[in-house]
Amino acid sequence: MHPRLIAPGALAAASVLLAIPASAASVGPGAPGVGDPYYPAYGNGGYDVSHYDLRLKYQPATDELEGTATILARTTQDLSRFDLDFLLDVDEVRVNGVKAAFASSGEHELEITPKTPLAKGTAVTVVVRYHGVPSSKQAYGFTSWHRTPDGGVGANEPEAAWWWFPSNDHPSDKATYDVSVQVPDGTQAISNGTLQSAVSRLGWTRYSWRSDKPQATYLATLAVGRFDLTTGTTESGIPVVNAYSKDLGANAGAARASVERTGEIADWLSEYFGPYPFNALGGYVPNTNTGYALETQTRPFYSPRQFANGSNTSVVVHELAHQWYGDLVSVAGWKDIWINEGFARYAQWLWSEHEGEGTAKELADYVYASHPADDPFWKVAPGDPGPENQFHLAVYDRGALALQALRDEIGDDAFFAVLKGWPQRYAHGNASVEDFRRYAEEVSGAALGALFDTWLFQPSKPTVAAARAASLTVPSAASAASAAAVEPRSWRKIAATNGVHDTH
Repeated sequence: MHPRLIAPGALAAASVLLAIPASAASVGPGAPGVGDPYYPAYGNGGYDVSHYDLRLKYQPATDELEGTATILARTTQDLSRFDLDFLLDVDEVRVNGVKAAFASSGEHELEITPKTPLAKGTAVTVVVRYHGVPSSKQAYGFTSWHRTPDGGVGANEPEAAWWWFPSNDHPSDKATYDVSVQVPDGTQAISNGTLQSAVSRLGWTRYSWRSDKPQATYLATLAVGRFDLTTGTTESGIPVVNAYSKDLGANAGAARASVERTGEIADWLSEYFGPYPFNALGGYVPNTNTGYALETQTRPFYSPRQFANGSNTSVVVHELAHQWYGDLVSVAGWKDIWINEGFARYAQWLWSEHEGEGTAKELADYVYASHPADDPFWKVAPGDPGPENQFHLAVYDRGALALQALRDEIGDDAFFAVLKGWPQRYAHGNASVEDFRRYAEEVSGAALGALFDTWLFQPSKPTVAAARAASLTVPSAASAASAAAVEPRSWRKIAATNGVHDTH
């Protein structure tokens, strides 16, 4: 056997090849979106976030925000580059302590290229230092940062994070949060979770909030302004922190009379949905001119306009119901919005019954009778409404009608077992409309495909036969022309929550 001569350069090249893992050929950029059919560019591929640590400083007089976001994540593929969703101006990015290249692209993408590729399964610490004026930024022609006379508010759905922190902005990637915000003395910073501390120094106060349960990015909120804070505890022992702008004017009393019942309402909802799922609770009412409320986790956002006609506990019920249906269990994709809104609306119907202002059946009868067959209301399918109709009235009211039909089909015992069991089945995770149908079938033993199709997916008014099968009161043909739907006493309070979200 004769020895074979190998050129030194070839030997070196062979050594390098041996050092590269077999998966190196698959190294590439993470997707600039999770592939949600409603919002393909929202969220990002290639990693999963476990925690956001946000250390911010905000000047209300100028709307200037500066911050450092430390993001803990783990890669789900070999990555040469990955994206975050963000709009403000970035000063520096580090990945595992090493400076990384970065660039903005598209409407809201921050592209990050680490110095060396990241292998699948790697724990990653991303530090982003940034600054900017949130109200000056737009994406797709709109903003989710609301300037107020005394500060600003970040709250909207399906996107709000881009204006104040970099994130993987899709409900499928939940994480825990520490949010620490420095503001001028005399100003308060409100966020989710428990208030860990409020420390003043040299004319500034730093408010530190912690959310230690998984939270979707759109449910994270920040409000800075002049607030009065109230504190308390629910009967079940959950600490409550509510915040009210000092400048609510004529709406101040009604807002407090409604939101101060948060603890009572949460305890009442737990009878239907199971134990309250988080360790903090509250609500806040900033001085905004928006017309919607939002289920920001543990501490919903309410517009003063929700209370323009007096106290309205119905809107509080709606947003607190979301703590189970929307926050604890979030949508698998944005087409599953019925799981959020149909259930929160039905909770309002149950509250109406509790308050003696109209039963759930009376409200269902009213909705069915109020919309003739040619009303465009029936063209919207709550089970998959399309992005343009995601927050259409039909998702709420027809969505609640579907639940009333389900209740009649499987009976009260099974129905309320489903309502209480569902949040536990998918706690701190995500689920779809199809998942809910299968779960309801599992609990009830009934085949429910046809019922779900009729009430959630068909672009037409369910027939009289279907309505009567759901025990709705439908007038005979002879009396239909003269019959008028009887408006339940609670209806106008419920209708006041119809403008729930900004339309883009």
